[in-house]
This record gives sequence, structure tokens and C-alpha cells, in this order.
Amino acid sequence: MDMPVYSKKGEKIDSVQLDEEKFCGPIRTTLLRDALLMYEANKRQGTASTKTKAEVAGGGKKPWAQKHTGRARAGSIRSPLWKGGGVSFGPKPRDYSYVIPKKARKIALFSALAARVRDGELVVVDDLNFDAPRTKEVVKTLKALGITGGSCLIVIPKADEVVWKSARNIPYEKVATCAGLNAYEVLKPKKILITREALGNIR
Repeated sequence: MDMPVYSKKGEKIDSVQLDEEKFCGPIRTTLLRDALLMYEANKRQGTASTKTKAEVAGGGKKPWAQKHTGRARAGSIRSPLWKGGGVSFGPKPRDYSYVIPKKARKIALFSALAARVRDGELVVVDDLNFDAPRTKEVVKTLKALGITGGSCLIVIPKADEVVWKSARNIPYEKVATCAGLNAYEVLKPKKILITREALGNIR
């Protein structure tokens, strides 16, 4: 499958042959779901915490006698049934992170890329080289390529401080390297803008 390659001015200058296995294969929706759940779980802080009746201050004295008061039996004013009492089965700090196999993560990435190619949401640009950090230049490039009014992931072959500084002030724009791509980052934005070199370096 051929993908058009555009210049920074939005002109079609060439085409690139996509790897059928990576970008045109079947979309594994179940595997994609598993991968997204893993990435979202790994982002959780897991710091939510509540106190049990043993941890709430007070309540050491039995509020009233066991019998002959006409009231229900009570052993502590910090019972979960009472206002100001502990919480039954409440959250405690825990680690939510887990990993799926490396091969599964790679297949999920290729499925996400294939979905973006199929839906026409992946745009290939020849390069994103700028002389100095200028947000205006990135905005102009995105507008020329028809990427406006939504989120966009800009994928470059390696870390570039000029590109990063140029795009960091644009709302809903994010810069990533091809080595750091994953299914979650690919599916999150509306559009993917990737350089020709980065496209060839995805493994």
C-alpha cells in the first residue's frame, strides 16, 4: 500500500510503500482493548485510602450496656454503621500496574497503526526540521497539512529539542519518538503526523 508523502507546505512530493505486516494487517480489537487497559492501569497512582473502624480515632469505650437498655447492641461508636465510623472494604494504597507480553504489545501497536491508516488519520511528512524553536512554524505546517481543530501526535525519529519546544505550547499536541510509541499513544489523538524517517524506523 502506498502512502502520500507531503512537504511542510502541504504539497504532495512523493509516496512511500507501507509494510503490509505492520500497517495493513488485521485489527486485533480484543488485544487492543487489553493493551489500553494495561496502559491506563499503569497510569493509576493507587493512593486512595480509607480508615477501618480500628484506625478511626476514638470508640474505645462501649457506648452503653449490652442488655436492658432497649437499644441495639453496640460495641463502638466507630462502627461502619455509625456516622464518623470506619469504612467497610474501602480502598487502600495498592499498585495497579501490570504488563502483557512484549509480543502482544507490539501486535497491539501495529493494530492501532493499521486502524489509523485505514481511517485516513495518519499523515506522512517528509521532515520536520526547523532552524530554531518557533511555535508559529509548527502551527503553519499543521494547517497546511489539514490538521486543525483537534489533537495530534507528532512522531519524529529521535528526540529533537527544537521540535519539542516548537510544539509544546500548542494545545492538544504531543511529540513522541518512534521508539516510544505504543497503542495507547497512537489511539488517543485525532490525527497522527509522522515523518518519513520515523515511519521506516517503527519496529
